[in-house]
Amino acid sequence: MREIIFDTETTGFDPKAGDRLVEIGCVELVDRRETGVTFHAYFNPERDMPAAAEAVHGLSIQFLSDKPLFATRVDELIEFLGDAPLVAHNAAFDFGFVNAELARAGRPALDMARMCCTVQMARRLHPGAKHSLDALCTRYGIDRSHRVKHGALLDAELLAHLYIEMTGGRQIGLGLAADAAGAVASAVADPVRTAPPRAFREPRPHGPTPAELARHAEFVATLTGPLWHDSP
Repeated sequence: MREIIFDTETTGFDPKAGDRLVEIGCVELVDRRETGVTFHAYFNPERDMPAAAEAVHGLSIQFLSDKPLFATRVDELIEFLGDAPLVAHNAAFDFGFVNAELARAGRPALDMARMCCTVQMARRLHPGAKHSLDALCTRYGIDRSHRVKHGALLDAELLAHLYIEMTGGRQIGLGLAADAAGAVASAVADPVRTAPPRAFREPRPHGPTPAELARHAEFVATLTGPLWHDSP
């Protein structure tokens, strides 16, 4: 089973407002194991880089000015992705930017049915906890000390490790990957599940027997000045 873990860096939060994709990093998994095959590219966004965005990922417009346009490498990206499920952290954000760039390049959008969001998975597994990539790496003991700034390929590699742990760890590579994938997909797609019907069972009697009541009365009669009496 082939899956692609990916992450993006952008000029902002909203592709509909003119924000653009500037970096994408993809990591290939086969049967929940990293193959070492990756896709990584920087893109010239054809616009300025807001200071707030540069502070997050460190990519200046000077650095990106000589990088290719997305359309230049779109066919490479599409070929790499193939028809594999696509896993991302806060996946709707990443899908939104990739699909906006695909539309500009005249290519079909990615099918949202391929999307697997690790934020949604984390919310089901750890309700009420922090679900950022940093927080989850800490929870699962994944070393992120080299993550000084956001970077698409680095974050995709960290997310690959996290995804493997969140879906059962390395041991599921021993023939259990397909079953685990089905369980995860079902949990994400159908969080509200109907419990199977159970056979009706008559309630068990919990009242005291006559013999027990008699023994209780005998015991109470031996008490001296119980609190529920007005006087001793």
